[in-house]
Amino acid sequence: MDNLDRTAASATLHCLTGCAIGEIIGMVVSAALGWSATGSITISILLAFVFGYSLSMKPLISHGLGLKKALKIALAADTISILVMEITDNGFIALVPGALAAGLDTVLFWLSLGLSLVVAFIVAFPFNRFLIARGKGHAIAHKYHGE
Repeated sequence: MDNLDRTAASATLHCLTGCAIGEIIGMVVSAALGWSATGSITISILLAFVFGYSLSMKPLISHGLGLKKALKIALAADTISILVMEITDNGFIALVPGALAAGLDTVLFWLSLGLSLVVAFIVAFPFNRFLIARGKGHAIAHKYHGE
């Protein structure tokens, strides 16, 4: 694996981590509150963006950047990656029969969520690689992440 592939894989995994945290918290909250599938997807997507951007901003702020500058870089670095992941993983889950209605205590819920995140990584990786190769996406934040 060359350096570009390693950087793209790292960026994609970093983004996936934030998305996964947001997705899981969103699904747990929506299940606990008895929300519909639409409510569950909405809060999960919202929280995926919040956690995805937050994980990107942490090293930027630690590096001494102000909140506004860190947010601007995080938005530029991760928006496409998070968007691709959210479309992919939510689309995957929507296609799995019964997954949206599955409870948190079912194998179907956790298996479909886990597989959706793997598929999201696979789909988002080439997007991230393409952007990084052109000095965009995660490449913007690269120097602050210490990678």
